[in-house]
Amino acid sequence: MRYRSVHDHMDRSADRRIAANSAFLYFRMILVTLVTLYTSRVTLKVLGVDDFGIYQAVAGVVTFLAFLSNALGTGTSRFITFEMGKENPRLGSLISTLRTAHIVLGLIIVVLGEIVGLWFIFNRLIIPAERFDAAVFAFHFSMIGTFFQIVQVPYNATIIAHEKMIIFAHISISEALIRLLIVFALNLFFFDSLKVYAVLMCISSLLVFLIYRIYCRKVFPETRTRLSFDRDLFKCVASFSGWSLISSSASALTNQGVTVVTNMFFSPAAVTVRSLALRINDAIINFVNSYRMAVNPQIVKRYASDDREGSRKLALDSTKYTYYLLLIVVVPVFFAINPILTLWLGDVPDGLVPFVRLALIQGLFQSLDISLYAPIYASGRIRENAIISPIFDFLQLPVVYILFILGYPPIALAWVSAIAYAVLGIVVKPILVHKVVEYGYGEIIKVLCRCALVTTLSLILPAAISSMLDSGSIYDSIIIMISALLSVTIMVWIAGLEKTARKELTEWVTKGFRKG
Repeated sequence: MRYRSVHDHMDRSADRRIAANSAFLYFRMILVTLVTLYTSRVTLKVLGVDDFGIYQAVAGVVTFLAFLSNALGTGTSRFITFEMGKENPRLGSLISTLRTAHIVLGLIIVVLGEIVGLWFIFNRLIIPAERFDAAVFAFHFSMIGTFFQIVQVPYNATIIAHEKMIIFAHISISEALIRLLIVFALNLFFFDSLKVYAVLMCISSLLVFLIYRIYCRKVFPETRTRLSFDRDLFKCVASFSGWSLISSSASALTNQGVTVVTNMFFSPAAVTVRSLALRINDAIINFVNSYRMAVNPQIVKRYASDDREGSRKLALDSTKYTYYLLLIVVVPVFFAINPILTLWLGDVPDGLVPFVRLALIQGLFQSLDISLYAPIYASGRIRENAIISPIFDFLQLPVVYILFILGYPPIALAWVSAIAYAVLGIVVKPILVHKVVEYGYGEIIKVLCRCALVTTLSLILPAAISSMLDSGSIYDSIIIMISALLSVTIMVWIAGLEKTARKELTEWVTKGFRKG
């Protein structure tokens, strides 16, 4: 009984920490999203449609080449967190080994990029002749900036593993503000705006890396060790990351390869439309990851300490809550998309509205995909996921390529992506969670059914009001958004939460008001 009491107290303490970290990350997400979206508007205005599209295409090549870093970064975060859940962690040796590995990997990617990436730009991308030199210049500095982003990964992962989310939130907000200042600073220079933008973005990557490094070395002793390389530790991380590499490769092909293919068939303006829709999708994923970042360390640590039941319950409950939090944002935006895009961009590019609506729908399925990956990630048994899930990513590129050859418009790629993530979120991941982590099908299906029920009920009121009002009017759109927000909130409370969850939430809110 004494052990159970202590264990329950630890769980409650962890839950309070999750709630506090979620609040910090939620606030960070709102600020970063608003700043990022406004930055996109200003960047589009300053660079122009063509230069904006050129930079996105060039950056797409760089990001595609950096998929190796994404794989190793996934392993880095998991193993640092898992090591902290053990009784006798070897954090110093592990982090030192990971720092060395990321520096070497960063150098390899830069060299590879300067060879393969330049060949692709010279031979495959459609870039106006008068802007070609600027595009190559931007590519070089994008590669340098990518190196700094790679070597900061161990520091970033250490902060998250220690659950210092308020620090992570502050740094993320600072990074977003730096990039906003960069766009405003473009008007102060009398040089080529695309070249100046590339240089300043590279400098911002360096500054963020230095902030992470200085903070970690000051606060966490394990990050102050000299560079070393433990082959046994790296072998464990590399084995995990090797499977993640397949997923990262597929993701790179999906998110960046399709952008490059679009540039092969259509003008830079089409790439701009896709890139703006991706900004919306990125905002959605950042929203999801903000909550997951607060929850996932506890899922991993509980699994590492053999509290499998606590890890399972937290994983399934957080899947629902992640979806509900996103739904509260997605439904109002979906029904009032026209004035929102006008407010964001001023002049809305042709064809952007359907792209954004499909990005919103895709984001809901991605939230399920990301959330249900957490228990697989915690277990370390990601082989099955690394083999099966990327198939749906790899298939998107040839399917889009064929559709473009057949004469389909750019919006076809958005449909392909949304369908792929729907299959991943509601079919593939539930099967993998059952097979790999041995969760019951019934409890997984129960989570999905609650999400589907809440979504269906939430759409009725805003859809009816939207059909009677003018969604292009700012005043009517406000009414639609308020009705959508109320509808989702009420349906989450009535149909989405269990009785015990409603009781706990009521007590928590009541307690908060009494303290206030």
